[in-house]
Amino acid sequence: MRTLVSILLTLTLGNMLADGATLPRKAPEFVIQTPDGKQALLTSYKGKTIVMAFMFTTCPHCQNTAKVLTAIQNEYGARGVQILGTTFDKDAATQVQQFNRTLGLNFPCGFSFPRNVLQFLQIPENDPYFVPALVFIDRNFNIRSQYIGDEKFLGNQEVNIRAEIDKMLKSAPATAARPAPKQ
Repeated sequence: MRTLVSILLTLTLGNMLADGATLPRKAPEFVIQTPDGKQALLTSYKGKTIVMAFMFTTCPHCQNTAKVLTAIQNEYGARGVQILGTTFDKDAATQVQQFNRTLGLNFPCGFSFPRNVLQFLQIPENDPYFVPALVFIDRNFNIRSQYIGDEKFLGNQEVNIRAEIDKMLKSAPATAARPAPKQ
């Protein structure tokens, strides 16, 4: 019995380590191509609490997540939270503008290339993955958590996304008030 428990524990731990990305980790630069032909750099949002969504334009689950994130941006934007989206399916470059318009997104959402997304998420190129993927980045530009097609997390995503954001906002160092300059 002890051997069976040991084997199961080893297999479970091995799978968690093999499938999981390094967390926490510094967020690398990431470029989002905007529908108007410009580029948005992830580092331009440094100092904010960031939720980054990686989606397919044709995925109903991704479309639902984008709608949830729109509501969350409305709710948390004034508290220094920035939602960002990038689509990376085959036709993302030509479909992202319609994706944004149809869903009424109120946060920047563009497209990127699958290789760049997989590198950012620390997923080997030939490994299977599911979308949407959500990455939570704190004000110090550390990736605190990520959920890649996680059915349990996405099953109650409104509550879970808010909980992740609240956790990052609570752990963010309070900004000290600066003394007024002497006159």
